[in-house]
Amino acid sequence: MKTIAALQDLVTAASLDIEPSAAELDAIDREMPLIRAEVELLDAQIMTIDRPASELDERRIRRARRRVLAARRVLANKATAQVPGVGA
Repeated sequence: MKTIAALQDLVTAASLDIEPSAAELDAIDREMPLIRAEVELLDAQIMTIDRPASELDERRIRRARRRVLAARRVLANKATAQVPGVGA
């Protein structure tokens, strides 16, 4: 049985001082349109938490959902285009 003290060596201040690699930063850059679309959807949903959604709110949420789906589609298409042997 492992104790908590044995696991504390894995989480130290020194291990958290590393920065993301170039590949990780590139992955974040590729996913940024999706991240922005998801934040926009979340903002639209948060606006309707404490009140009934008006017609304008519903349209805003619907548009934000479409943007998320479009960003996911673009990201998925880029991922399959980069895999050799997959796609047209």
